Amino acid sequence: MENKRAIETTCIQGGWNPGNGEPRQLPIYQSTTFKYTSSEAMGKLFDLEAEGYFYTRLQNPTNDAVAAKICEMEGGAAAMLTSSGQAANFFAVINLCSAGDHVVSSATIYGGTSNLLTVTLKRFGIEVTLVDPDAPEEELAKAFQPNTKCVFAETVANPALVVLDIEKFVRLAHSHGVPLIIDNTFATPINCRPIEWGADIVTHSTTKYMDGHGMTVGGCIVDSGNFDWEAYADKFPGLTTPDESYHGIIYTKRFGKGAFITKATAQLMRDLGAIQSPQNAFLLNAGLESLHLRMPRHCQNALAVAQYLKGREDVAWVKYPGLEGDKYYALAQKYMPNGTCGVISFGLKGGRQAASAFMDKLQVASIATHVADARTCVLHPASHTHRQLNDEQLIEAGVDPAMIRYSVGIENVQDLIADITQALD
Repeated sequence: MENKRAIETTCIQGGWNPGNGEPRQLPIYQSTTFKYTSSEAMGKLFDLEAEGYFYTRLQNPTNDAVAAKICEMEGGAAAMLTSSGQAANFFAVINLCSAGDHVVSSATIYGGTSNLLTVTLKRFGIEVTLVDPDAPEEELAKAFQPNTKCVFAETVANPALVVLDIEKFVRLAHSHGVPLIIDNTFATPINCRPIEWGADIVTHSTTKYMDGHGMTVGGCIVDSGNFDWEAYADKFPGLTTPDESYHGIIYTKRFGKGAFITKATAQLMRDLGAIQSPQNAFLLNAGLESLHLRMPRHCQNALAVAQYLKGREDVAWVKYPGLEGDKYYALAQKYMPNGTCGVISFGLKGGRQAASAFMDKLQVASIATHVADARTCVLHPASHTHRQLNDEQLIEAGVDPAMIRYSVGIENVQDLIADITQALD
């Protein structure tokens, strides 16, 4: 389609374009395998010489349609679904890195991702340097090494709610000849499209707002197609030199802007198999159809709740980038003028103990290891998602040990405020 359509239209109609007499709704291709009438036809698929499907571990038509929708929403060149957001971040990084390589990452990222990068990747021989995303450029530049292969960050950090200065990180990454990977889970492409600001690769935990109903775990990687791998061929041999497991294919030469995603599919999905099930992709697609309606309501509700909390004597502090006076308000207005997300973090004057007592008394909000869906949920990161970190590490990750993460749903906001009031009182 030559004319770029509005994102609202893409949410509804992207990815699946049925022909005459075909299903209006995206079908669930619930099949492990696909039939061919000749051995040669299937052989071409295994050699990456033809496009098509032969085994769902690598690709599936339902998944590809949903990936194409998210790709269009983000303004990318190619995309793939994964079994979870963790798998998406893992694949995005190891598609570029091998043992002996180095990654620069924002310190204020989701605890699970931080653990993946600093603990699990270390076992793979990949070193990670965590940096304060608010530090000046000259300070951040010191973290780069000759073997640095990528920079990783989150648009809006979970749960620290740090808003990334995307342009600053783009400059840093590109001046060192490496791509910037941004996890855009909290903002979603409704509120921010990092590729438009110069980011190279975008990841999502589709489990959150994209699904929006707490039904399906999933992830997605979108490649902008803009990073010039050939210009830094020595840094990225996996993309620019022959892959002997596919008869010497060079991904950048054969697939151009699709090189990164083709390599991630042909190598990583083939060998590690972190595929999203077609059933989950179908449910994700249903969630995407209302994403453009839900995100404004999440943001509207969250702002009202944040304003209420800020006026309470028993609340020590409130963090919400959409709240005037917040440390990240100006950056949020620059990169996400229509809203950031529906997640608030705050602390009570009574500290950790008060946080637990407050959460136990909530009646509308649920205590759940989840965030960013239609129902309001609440969590104490120090006791739950970031439990593996000590107080010093928590503070480095931007998580106050007393922090309550409150994910505002799309219920009636007066009911949510009434629930908070009774719990605090």
